[in-house]
This record gives sequence, C-alpha cells and structure tokens, in this order.
Amino acid sequence: MTEQFPLQPLLDLANNRMDDAARRLGELIASDRAVEEKLALLVEYRQEYQARFVEAARNGIGPDAWRNYSAFLAKLDEAIAHQQSVVSESKRRVEQGQQDWVDQRNKVKAFDTLSHRHQTQQARKEAKQEQRLTDEHAAKQFRDRTGEE
Repeated sequence: MTEQFPLQPLLDLANNRMDDAARRLGELIASDRAVEEKLALLVEYRQEYQARFVEAARNGIGPDAWRNYSAFLAKLDEAIAHQQSVVSESKRRVEQGQQDWVDQRNKVKAFDTLSHRHQTQQARKEAKQEQRLTDEHAAKQFRDRTGEE
C-alpha cells in the first residue's frame, strides 16, 4: 500500500494560497484597468473643455467666463493629478500581486517536486516488494515441483 505524501497538507495549503493570490491578482488587474480608464476619461474631458475654452476665447468672452473656464480647468488638472497618483499606486499593487502569485507558485512547485520524488520512491518500493513476492512465489512453485518429482 502506498504511503501518503507526508507534506500533502502543506502542498494543499500552498495550492489554496496560490489560487487566492491568482484571484487577488485578477481583481487588482481589473481595478487597475478601471482607474486607468477613469484617468483617460478625465484627460479626454479636459481636452474637450480646453477646446471649448479656446473656441469661446476666440469668439470673445467676459472676465467672469474666463475665470470660470480657468477655475474649472484647474479643478480638472487637480483631478487628473490625483487620478495619476491613484494609477501609480494601482500599478504598484498589481506588481506586488504578481510577485505574491509568483512566490506562491514557487512554493507549490517546490512541494510538487517533493511529492513527485515521494511518489517515485513509493513506486520503487512497491516494484521491489512485488518482485520479491513474485520471486518467492516462483521459488515456492519450483520447490513444490522438484519435491513432487
């Protein structure tokens, strides 16, 4: 009978942790895409608003409208700067998530290697035992035959 791999609980735990790390990484990547899309929308909106401001300035606007356009563009610039820092932080979290997943995968590989070695040793043991039993059976049959003749 084959002995169970003694580190099987640790291999199972490592697999679970690797799966969790992969799930977290997927969530981080999805979140990263969302914050990048938000940044792109802010930049696009700022460009459109800037174009409206330039067009209005060409057609002649008053000082109040000029201040309003300028103030709103400044607010958009602040929002863009903030979103750029959110994107940078998101990228950092994705990189950390990737590293966590790689670390967990490496642990699984290490335990998996040990498990395969254990299985190979068990197969050798079983093959030796089976050969010994076959040899004993053949020797017994030979003794029985030579004793009958």
